[in-house]
Amino acid sequence: MSTARTAGFGTGVLSRAAALVHTLLTVEALLLLASAPGLAGLLLLAPDPANLPLAALCLLPLGPALSAAVYALHHRSADLTELHPARAYARGWRLGALPALRLWAPLLAWLTVIAFTLTHFGATGLPGWWAALLALVGAGSLLWGAHALVLTSLFTFRARDTARLAAYFLLRHPRATLGAASLLLLAAALTALLTEALPALLAAPLLLSLLHSSRPVIDETWEEFTA
Repeated sequence: MSTARTAGFGTGVLSRAAALVHTLLTVEALLLLASAPGLAGLLLLAPDPANLPLAALCLLPLGPALSAAVYALHHRSADLTELHPARAYARGWRLGALPALRLWAPLLAWLTVIAFTLTHFGATGLPGWWAALLALVGAGSLLWGAHALVLTSLFTFRARDTARLAAYFLLRHPRATLGAASLLLLAAALTALLTEALPALLAAPLLLSLLHSSRPVIDETWEEFTA
């Protein structure tokens, strides 16, 4: 009887829930710690369109931090006796920081150009439909970035191959893309209606939801694009 109880410890519903909460809190804390220098810089910037390039520089550490969080959440354990989220996060950061930065930095630069153009659109002399087109391109870039984040966090492809796969999956798995879009809209709504700090504080559960919606992308990548 005691052996059965010991074997079952840490595998019940409450234990799995506790393991999930512990993992989310640990990953969230480490994500905020890893991106703290940039987030602190953002707090010092005035909300002026002229500061967009500086804001992009401040957001550079966020890419590797998000990648490590995705890695840790993907490799989480549901067993309360086998929890090592901090170790998984550190391994994810060590393995994925540079690959993530190779994609994150160009994406930030591109989004900065779009945002700067939109905030100064009146000076461009372009017709109004160009603004809608730029906004659409920016939204598509964010969705591409969501797929690229998952792929670069869990696989070891070259940066250009990850970029191609992320673009391929945009239309290949529309449900996964719509899932990413809904999470981006939720983060935008939280920022607009409440505070810009809230998406950062809820980053771990948002990334866990992204992993769930990206399951078809992950499965096909394992089956079709890995040896």
